[in-house]
Amino acid sequence: MAFDPKLIVVAFGGNAVYPPSIKGTAQEQLDIMAEACEHLVKVIKTGIRVVITHGNGPVVGNILFRMARTARELVPMPMDVCVAHSQGGMGYMLQQSLANVLAMHGMTQRVSSIVTEVKVDPRDPASTHPTKPIGKFFSEADAKIIAAETGWDFAEDSGRGYRRVVPSPAPLKILDSPAIIALLAAGVIPIAAGGGGIPVVRDERGRHHGVPAVIDKDMTSALLAADVGAGTLVMLTGVERVAIDFGKPAQKFLDRMQAAEAHKHLSDGQFPPGSMGPKITAALRFIERGGPRALITSLEKLAAGLAGRAGTEIVP
Repeated sequence: MAFDPKLIVVAFGGNAVYPPSIKGTAQEQLDIMAEACEHLVKVIKTGIRVVITHGNGPVVGNILFRMARTARELVPMPMDVCVAHSQGGMGYMLQQSLANVLAMHGMTQRVSSIVTEVKVDPRDPASTHPTKPIGKFFSEADAKIIAAETGWDFAEDSGRGYRRVVPSPAPLKILDSPAIIALLAAGVIPIAAGGGGIPVVRDERGRHHGVPAVIDKDMTSALLAADVGAGTLVMLTGVERVAIDFGKPAQKFLDRMQAAEAHKHLSDGQFPPGSMGPKITAALRFIERGGPRALITSLEKLAAGLAGRAGTEIVP
């Protein structure tokens, strides 16, 4: 496959467009998204084409929490439908925000959000072992009460409290990649694979069915970046660069890692599963599929990172 240096996949974290500090109103989200889109437009102005993906952890968690609280009056929807709800709602808001910011800059590109299905393996051990945190933080006492009421699983998350954890199987195939590629060919900016995509499995009759899980957004973004032939997979996070020995006296920021070095640091436990681990793993998956470069940086440093002046890049 030919990888286009002028095409990038940009993966927004769920907290980037729905930070824990906000009340969660639609206007708050739209304001945050508009600010984020200003950084994207700086990049688009340089002639780079983008595909946007995004997390949905806070949003889908809130959807599930609301359903648990109204279950006596309304029949709860299964988790795959909740992922679709979050994907459609957040996609709509991002689509509108980016289109408005583009128009403010005199640009005419259209933006389209795609409700995206992603195939997973029903035999994946991760399908039955909840590990991925979603939704809001609770105290240990409140988590125990909610778990008793709902049957949900909770786990402590990075010293910040307890969050619901759900199964997170690995993505195998993005069923809507042809549609995403067609939008790119038509000059449209796609927003796809929100929340890692809607997890589906295929039965013996060839029919697809949703499963109660959430897929890691960065892993799906790596798969999508390879599918569309992106020259760079960009994973945005809250820090400018990746560090080893994080928080220790020997802490060292990294500007560049070859895949072998990243593998070693990952094996040595430098990048924990609840922190930078999934992003490094996704970067390596992209490299393994022939990808030329993955970049981990903050939203504010996106343009500088693409120019090689910020962030941590992982290369073959």
